[in-house]
Amino acid sequence: MKHVFPFLLLLLLSSCGQDATSTETTEAPEVAAPEADADFGGLALYTLRDTISGNVAGVLQHVADLGYKYVEAAGYADGKFYGMTPTEFKGTLEKAGLQPMSSHQGGATPENIDQMIADVKAAGFTYFVLPVPPMGAFSFDPKTNTLSMNQAPDMVMKNINMIAQKCAEAGLQCLYHNHDFEFVADENGIVPIDYFIENSNPEHLNFQMDLYWVTKAGADPLAYFDKAPGRWKGWHVKDMDDQGRFAPVGEGNIDFKRILAAREKAGMEFYLVEQDRCFNHTALEAIAISHKGLKEIGFE
Repeated sequence: MKHVFPFLLLLLLSSCGQDATSTETTEAPEVAAPEADADFGGLALYTLRDTISGNVAGVLQHVADLGYKYVEAAGYADGKFYGMTPTEFKGTLEKAGLQPMSSHQGGATPENIDQMIADVKAAGFTYFVLPVPPMGAFSFDPKTNTLSMNQAPDMVMKNINMIAQKCAEAGLQCLYHNHDFEFVADENGIVPIDYFIENSNPEHLNFQMDLYWVTKAGADPLAYFDKAPGRWKGWHVKDMDDQGRFAPVGEGNIDFKRILAAREKAGMEFYLVEQDRCFNHTALEAIAISHKGLKEIGFE
């Protein structure tokens, strides 16, 4: 597992680092019970990474109490999810009334990929998600705060397709999750996300569109729904404020209603609130605001 922790550190420092000025408690605050019909939508638990480690069961119960129906994990290491075996974590989710939907699985290597897939399946997840280019192909430059792909597209695609085929054989659906750099042409004029779409088998690999990052890249989600209809199975729903920063759903300027109207063409089967960094709220406050925002926008 020596390759896993450097990867996780890079990811923490880059796309999903908590704002240094924010503080978070491991005790979930009391919240009003949701309305009877308010159980809908999912939460990417990466949002709560600084909270959940001290009180996994309590935080998961809080997520359910806010009205979320399912979750995406992002805390796998040494064969465990948040320090629990796959079956223990599955049981903890069930006790809270939450469905295990997807899991972000960084740090895959030829040596650990089979165990990763087995653990994701044992925990009850439907989707195995690659959060960045796998097998060491992801880079982060702390000086410029930029993310990039450091291997040729054909090599990255070979590894993605290998993982996706293994997932399919195990009965899991494999998705690739984007940031912004996949929508930018490389020195050879190749746009990585286009290459991934064109050189993968939709029976093995599909995609999780991060609506913030695709917007940040200057691309149009609907254009990609047209380019690869039915292949955008999952969405990360997070807003962008006027400074271009992450914001709770409904407190930014992304036109989610326009995107949501195209959900059938996209092939969207599930969606998750995620906020990589919190600026004006704690993470627990942000996910509460976002769930209310989802309902106002029309997500269900």
